[in-house]
Amino acid sequence: MFSEKNQKKIKNRLKKIYKSSIPNETINEHCREIISIISKFNKKNKKKKLLVSQQTSVVICYGDSISDGSQKNQINVFQRFYNKKLKNYFNTVHFLPFYPSSSDSGFAVKDHYKIDNKLGNWSDIKRFSKKNNIMADIVINHSSARGLWFRNFLKEKRPGKNYFITVDAKYNVSNVVRPRDHKLLKNISIFKKNEYLWRTFSADQIDLNFKNPAVLMRFIKIMINLVSHGVTIFRLDAIAYLWKKSGSKCINLDQTHEIIKLLKFVSSCLNIKTLIVTETNLPEKENLSYFGNSDEADWIYNFSLAPLLVHAFLFENSSFLNKWSERLPQAKKGNSYLNFIASHDGIGMRPIEGILNKQIVQKFFKRLKKNGSKFSYRKIQQKTKKVYEANITIYDALKKSDFDKTGKFSFQRYISAHSIMISFEGVPAIYFNSLFGTSNDEAKFIITGNNRDVNRYKWNDKNISKKLSDKKSKQSIFYKSITNLLNIKQQQKAFHPNALRTIINLGPKFFCFKRISIDKKQTILCITNLTSKHQITKLNKKYLYWKNLINTKTSFKENNKFQLKPFETLWLSNK
Repeated sequence: MFSEKNQKKIKNRLKKIYKSSIPNETINEHCREIISIISKFNKKNKKKKLLVSQQTSVVICYGDSISDGSQKNQINVFQRFYNKKLKNYFNTVHFLPFYPSSSDSGFAVKDHYKIDNKLGNWSDIKRFSKKNNIMADIVINHSSARGLWFRNFLKEKRPGKNYFITVDAKYNVSNVVRPRDHKLLKNISIFKKNEYLWRTFSADQIDLNFKNPAVLMRFIKIMINLVSHGVTIFRLDAIAYLWKKSGSKCINLDQTHEIIKLLKFVSSCLNIKTLIVTETNLPEKENLSYFGNSDEADWIYNFSLAPLLVHAFLFENSSFLNKWSERLPQAKKGNSYLNFIASHDGIGMRPIEGILNKQIVQKFFKRLKKNGSKFSYRKIQQKTKKVYEANITIYDALKKSDFDKTGKFSFQRYISAHSIMISFEGVPAIYFNSLFGTSNDEAKFIITGNNRDVNRYKWNDKNISKKLSDKKSKQSIFYKSITNLLNIKQQQKAFHPNALRTIINLGPKFFCFKRISIDKKQTILCITNLTSKHQITKLNKKYLYWKNLINTKTSFKENNKFQLKPFETLWLSNK
């Protein structure tokens, strides 16, 4: 039975979203509809928990990250590979959008209720979810210009009627914060009026109109549909741009936060436990705001980690990484950072705003460009543009530096960067291609001209399996090194996502922090040499007698001091 208290919470959330723009009776009607949806779901589903612990690790992939050459059931191909090579190290699979799509590698969704035919069907996802957590995207800000909703929008038919944002020439967009550099508005004559369609991300991705409560109700139903098919973790794609207001920045508005709070509350009422993850590639203060008061995102992407970590390794200097990590607040119990250093997109640069100055940023971009990076831009105040992200694989980003121009230590840099990400406070998420040290896919980029395609290589099943069976192959060496770190992590209570993190500043040549288990019984000291030279440092002598979890055979002691090889990481445990 749905309690009166919960009914009131839903109603209050709806009132905060729509304020006085819709009548009370409409609010009550939608409140009853939400309660009905939740009640029907719970009648059909028994209670099921979702446990998050040191054993929680995420692999990020497309449904066809591995292909057998056919045009069907690619999710099954991935699952076979996962069962052979990944299931011992990951318990969560983040499938990037698997819906029918017209562009942007799945992010221009044509139908949120279907799976792309070549990838499989809902039963494939449901089967996969029986032994693993499935994370999926709710592409909530926009929808395809070639989808059913937009076709119906143009005909004023349902579903789709009033689903998309149109504005007139008087609408003030001068302060809008842009993640892209194309033209925001498209002049179009519809409904016998001259209006403009809003397109935050591309000409093919039309922004949805959440001022129409029917759109919000639609996405609550989409969320419930995903849970019914085995999805228990939701990535709210581009959520920060959801609500628009004339004259404002049209990002991070109060109504956006209220919508997340409503989705979080709905998910908390379901018998099957689910998690909300917000994807907000923004300066850190704005990103952190999506935790709310533990009433919004369960997890937020730790966007600052990737660019700061890459910068520290390329310039052999942890000063900015240390300062940032000292200020980063500990996530509250039940909340978590989602740590990653590579994704299907690029290395986001908005998170370093206010951390790295202009001169340092330009030097950073120059080094990345030498390593093969393309750059995507965003518009600033209509005319000027600024780098939004560096489009490069993490392997190529770390391959060479001004200190190591031949790439002698590329492997060591790469593995240590992953060791920091895996051991840092939060849940680690590893992009599938990163497991094999994949380089930029220049061939795909030449064909499509899309910067992001350099990091979206698709593997042939037989090809990658053959490479992994060869112990001397690059792919096999990288795979074994990274999965070894994940295997160690799973067994350490001090690597629980909510285990305490304390930064130890040893100067610019090292990055060092402690993790202390929730029960206070285990402490792990994580220390990395960020330089291409042997380094010696002094710490409390007690650490000299602790166990090195990564390599028990390697000595790190010299005259009661720590000696680390170039780009070496130690995980020292008291037990």
